[in-house]
Amino acid sequence: MSSIEDLSREFAKLPGIGRKTALRLTYHLLGVGPDQGRRLASALIAVAERVHSCERCFNLTEDAVCSICRDPRRDQGVICVVEEASDIGAIERAGEYRGVYHVLGGRLSPLDGVGPENLRAAELVTRVAPGSAGAAAARDEGRETAVREIIIATNPSLEGEATALYLQRQLTPYRVTVSRIARGIPVGGDLEYSDGVTIAQALSARREMK
Repeated sequence: MSSIEDLSREFAKLPGIGRKTALRLTYHLLGVGPDQGRRLASALIAVAERVHSCERCFNLTEDAVCSICRDPRRDQGVICVVEEASDIGAIERAGEYRGVYHVLGGRLSPLDGVGPENLRAAELVTRVAPGSAGAAAARDEGRETAVREIIIATNPSLEGEATALYLQRQLTPYRVTVSRIARGIPVGGDLEYSDGVTIAQALSARREMK
């Protein structure tokens, strides 16, 4: 049973997967036959060997530079900063944003030992700073070098807000607009079930109806 136990333990290491669910997944793979297991193993190996961080924005890609950074239709002058590469998919599904991204690789969390040096904040400043290596590379590639706006899209948690404030301070010396994504009542939500902080943010971010 050691092989079954080994696989179950590996499944249990995944987020949201408990011991019972890990066992169910293991026995499911055994029940559907060896071909399914081989395909899963092959896909996992391919991801581990081929996928890495984009050298420009740190999105996940199989190429040196991800497809979003390479897209000539994207506005290189607007950078949306997210905590993890998985956040990019959520923004892209909305279909409204046409700029590029920067993945921090986490958020500030002193209790977990995550400080500014553990994030890609310095790399973001390099992309913004005139005369930096990032700006020089952009000129060499014929891309627009002047970053006009940084949109901070970290999560609306205490750690996310602290990260946003830290980034704002780091970017203050540069002539760039720093904005924060709005928070408020979600579409389809009820005021009755919304917490006080969410309602307060929705009121402060109100806009005129036209």
